[in-house]
Amino acid sequence: MELRIATCRPLPEPDPDEAPLLADLARNGVRARMAGWNDAREDWDAPVPTLVRSTWDYLHHADAYLAWIERAARAAPLWNPAPVLRWNVHKFYLRELAQQGFAVVPTAFLERGSRTRLGELCAQHGWDDVVVKPAISAASFGTARVRRADLARGEAHLAGLLHERDALVQRYAPAVETSGERCLVWIAGELTHAVRKNPRFAEGVESVTLVPEIAADERALALGLLERFGSELLYARIDLVRDERGRPCLMELELLEPSLFLVQHPPARERLVRALCERLA
Repeated sequence: MELRIATCRPLPEPDPDEAPLLADLARNGVRARMAGWNDAREDWDAPVPTLVRSTWDYLHHADAYLAWIERAARAAPLWNPAPVLRWNVHKFYLRELAQQGFAVVPTAFLERGSRTRLGELCAQHGWDDVVVKPAISAASFGTARVRRADLARGEAHLAGLLHERDALVQRYAPAVETSGERCLVWIAGELTHAVRKNPRFAEGVESVTLVPEIAADERALALGLLERFGSELLYARIDLVRDERGRPCLMELELLEPSLFLVQHPPARERLVRALCERLA
């Protein structure tokens, strides 16, 4: 059985899950190798199934990346599947989920070229502390926290983003500093584990710790979100934070290339390998 694991060249930061995943696949008879989605030497028309993992530079080449998704999916199975990946590239999907009634962190969605002033937006919503980020982003690229006292910097940051791309402004959730941002990992039909992740902004360093148990209300929100995809998904990461009433709210639904924190929970890696072997067979 042969498998390509899509990454990017060069990789902007190491992927801790890469080596143990390749080793586990090899032990299960899968000839897996890393392949850059943007590597001109790769024949993406070859009929080799592809697992999308560390394609972390896609935000800088969104149109080319979307074209690559279609090309790879025409040649062989792609996991997650192309329609899911296309939908998840642009974070305006959060607006769709909020409109469907899911609890989402309060967010303003701003289109490229908008002349929206951050101060006016915050005053309109009663926000004193916000996070400004691009609508197509990874690894906290272009993401900045802005407090009222630092509004001038925030205005400049938002204007710079909107000059080139769509953007989001989200109310900052203080719970990320207490209960933390909770990242729930779902693999092949099951929530396998969760980690607590510290707030990360541009140029920041990420640290994670394994959560002993997924709370019932977190589980309910995560499974409700994933129901809309049926059996299409191989993996997902659901990033949640609690609001001022203690209710879990969605920060991001990561279906494209999220870290799955497999090093922190090896049984999840084993489950992913089993699911891949079944699909390849």
